[in-house]
Amino acid sequence: MAVAIWVDADACPVAIKEILFKAAPRTQTTATFVANHGIKVPPSPWLKRLQVEKGFDIADNEIVQRVSAGDLVVTSDIPLADEVIAKGAEVVTPRGEQLTRENIRSRLNIRDFMDTMRASGVQTSGPPPLSQKERQTFANVLDRFLAANRHT
Repeated sequence: MAVAIWVDADACPVAIKEILFKAAPRTQTTATFVANHGIKVPPSPWLKRLQVEKGFDIADNEIVQRVSAGDLVVTSDIPLADEVIAKGAEVVTPRGEQLTRENIRSRLNIRDFMDTMRASGVQTSGPPPLSQKERQTFANVLDRFLAANRHT
């Protein structure tokens, strides 16, 4: 069975979507962009969009429901990553960081700690803009995944 790519598209940077728009058709891998708002996807049988209702975690829940072991999920949402890793999927963030069974617990702990800090009134900054190096790291991780999962 062919692997698929699932993209948590609501917060996915445009530069990462553009990398996926090229890579999926080139490798004949289905990439589905899941969002709770309209998203433009170039015409291709390999690129799909799935618009879900607005609401907390609706897109995440849809990805969890549809993902299969061996698929790749592109997200920076740590709880979503944890759920799809448990189903046997691979995860890469838009910055090119691979999230695995080995590192997801520590990432959840950091996320929970930061949530607690924000809830207590501590101002935290968001992530910095996506750098060229991070775009390249993402593209390299994606290429390795696609090469390892070529259709035969």
